[in-house]
Amino acid sequence: MRILISADMEGATGVTWPADVLPGTPQWERCRALFTSDVQAAVLGFLDGGAEEVLVNEAHWTMRNLLLERLDERAQLLTGRHKSLSMVEGVQHGDVDGIAFVGYHTGAGEEGVLAHTYLANSITGVWLDGVRAGEGLLNARVAAEFGVPVILVTGDDLTCEDALRYAPGARKVAVKDHVSRYAAVCRTPARTAAEIRAAAREATALAVRHEPVHEGPFTVEVEFDAEHLAAAATVVPGVERATGGERRVAYTSPTMYEGIRTFKAVTTIVSAAVEESYG
Repeated sequence: MRILISADMEGATGVTWPADVLPGTPQWERCRALFTSDVQAAVLGFLDGGAEEVLVNEAHWTMRNLLLERLDERAQLLTGRHKSLSMVEGVQHGDVDGIAFVGYHTGAGEEGVLAHTYLANSITGVWLDGVRAGEGLLNARVAAEFGVPVILVTGDDLTCEDALRYAPGARKVAVKDHVSRYAAVCRTPARTAAEIRAAAREATALAVRHEPVHEGPFTVEVEFDAEHLAAAATVVPGVERATGGERRVAYTSPTMYEGIRTFKAVTTIVSAAVEESYG
């Protein structure tokens, strides 16, 4: 049995504000250990449950945040950029039985600690076939096309609640309770590690590949905080201005595999179009 962990940082234990997740800051250095503790707990839980292999895919920012030397020697770490499926790289090879979303968060325009979708700011909302979507829903749809179920989700309490939409049967662990976008009531790492390990052990039983789910075509709509970012996004083939307003674009893809790759292209172009101070 092979488990893939998609590991993001905003939903990790103790993380509540931008400096906690911004590479190079003292706070980030401290929170790397907390982030690694969450991931290590999930690794140990899956191994406890009978998994033979656990691959951890770094999914935050530079994708070079986890402390490899603190992970169990039986785990493997996919670290660094750039990867064709970004946050769920590795799910496409036909050898993954279940995927875990560790350290996840809610989407842009929603309540939640450090809520966003791919870009820290700039994007104010994403909709998949008319339904507001964060990274959890988008990535779950990609995994489903390869027959891989989401079996574990960790993050704040609102992230766990959001996961009921796309992975109702998955085990869920809230490591903190949302107060505002930059504040939370946090559990200690000793407690969250124990809870994540126990949940991962139970979740291993859910790691059963299913028939690939093909529900396309998919229409993705993205709203930005400035008009010029929508204009920049239309450089990507197939991306056009949406009817929802001058700050919105939309595109349609036959599969979520192509849909998430187009979304990655949009966010890359938009990032390059943001200027300091004015956005």
